[in-house]
Amino acid sequence: MSTSRETILGKIRQHLPQAADPPQYAFEPIRYDDPVAQFTEVLKGIGGDCERVANAEEANARLKAIPQYAEAKKTCSHVEGIGQNTFDPYAVDDPRKLEDVDFAVLPGYLAVAENAAIWVTDEPVSHRVLYFLPQHLALVVPADQVVNNMHEAYERIEIGTRPLGTFIAGPSKTADIEQSLVIGAHGARSLTVFLLG
Repeated sequence: MSTSRETILGKIRQHLPQAADPPQYAFEPIRYDDPVAQFTEVLKGIGGDCERVANAEEANARLKAIPQYAEAKKTCSHVEGIGQNTFDPYAVDDPRKLEDVDFAVLPGYLAVAENAAIWVTDEPVSHRVLYFLPQHLALVVPADQVVNNMHEAYERIEIGTRPLGTFIAGPSKTADIEQSLVIGAHGARSLTVFLLG
């Protein structure tokens, strides 16, 4: 003799939907004839600047020509040979003490042409807040690490290998419902990307 529960479950099992193969989805990610040119154009459109440089010496010359860097009182660099430190970032014990950094030069690992996003991690940065607290930010990315799209980017990055891994695209910005764009609302007020090599 079956219980009410078994009767109900039996009837449900009799009327289960038939299994079906998932639909086939053909997708071809976007590709560009010149990913560097596309990255540069998109970055400019979202408020950033891109500088193509052959080496660290040229990057330093261009960096010194940026008014925000030339006028900065407190600067920090975690890219060897590019920019200078006016203090020792590794001696800072509390990241909140970095709130007055005017300009930071930090590494980026790859750049995405379709949306101008740059992949960054906390290696070898002394404090990860340096990507977000400085008034102005420069990211140095190897020129041969510009990919077409996010699909290619995710094939190259290793998620979960570092405590911080994120994409940064342009300076900080926000817009209200009246479509009034504010640059630097809650982070860097400018972003310069040096494509090196």
